[in-house]
Amino acid sequence: MATGIEAMVDLRRMTVEDLAAAHTLSSEQKWPHRIEDWEMLFGLGFGYVVERDGPEGQREVIGTAMAWLYGEDAATLGMVIVSPQAQGMGLGRRLMEAVLGDLGTRTVLLNATDEGAPLYRKLGFATIGPVFQHQGAAFAVPMAELIPDERVRPLGAKDMATLHDLARRATGMDRDALLDALVPGAQGVVLTRCNEPVGFALFRRFGRGYVVGPTVAPDSGGAKALISHWLGSNAGMFCRLDVPEESGLGGWLDELGLPCVGRVVRMVRGPQPVIDPSVTTFSLTTQALG
Repeated sequence: MATGIEAMVDLRRMTVEDLAAAHTLSSEQKWPHRIEDWEMLFGLGFGYVVERDGPEGQREVIGTAMAWLYGEDAATLGMVIVSPQAQGMGLGRRLMEAVLGDLGTRTVLLNATDEGAPLYRKLGFATIGPVFQHQGAAFAVPMAELIPDERVRPLGAKDMATLHDLARRATGMDRDALLDALVPGAQGVVLTRCNEPVGFALFRRFGRGYVVGPTVAPDSGGAKALISHWLGSNAGMFCRLDVPEESGLGGWLDELGLPCVGRVVRMVRGPQPVIDPSVTTFSLTTQALG
């Protein structure tokens, strides 16, 4: 029988009407998401909220969790937030179990804070490795050193099939719907070698400024060429990149003036997606979407 806070709290599916309250929760956590970022995330996925009676009998949202589907067998999970006033009540677990119940047997990936990681381990998640958040506005970017027959060119309307293929190979997941949603609101460039597309990077509004991601390339030199294009043409603007440790870009970004300001841990429940070693994700779309 439910007692205490559990008897006062309802768990239900998230609706578009919950986004303003969800934005308030993320702002309390000092997360940078704008209401527009919440709208984008909701448009791409689904979620749950927990709510309770607030002042004057109005219901107030005190927790969220969301997920995004990639093909038939994979998903990412994120935006797991519980109001500071309601933490320690097991609400994070209730939200996670609700989302995971809908995801069934899919492989699920997430990026965990140090505070959230113990719960995720109890729910069957295993650690993959850290992701580092680099950001800033006072950066200086030298001209990218391109190898012979290498070029960075604008993304064209006929490039979507190539982006789909590169993203699938780099993540081991079907990311077509995500890219189809992101590209119209982003700027994009493609890396070519001998006129063949081998990588790409998007640049778009997010949080306090702009995010460079996803960035997919065959090697770190290609990734630096793509990222340098966006940073070099947007000097003085606040930019953020979330880079996996194995990208090897952390020290380079520090030297440019984009210091590391945070860290999360990538975790997976289920078989880890099989990635093509000839192409790599060098910066994430967002920490939630991966």
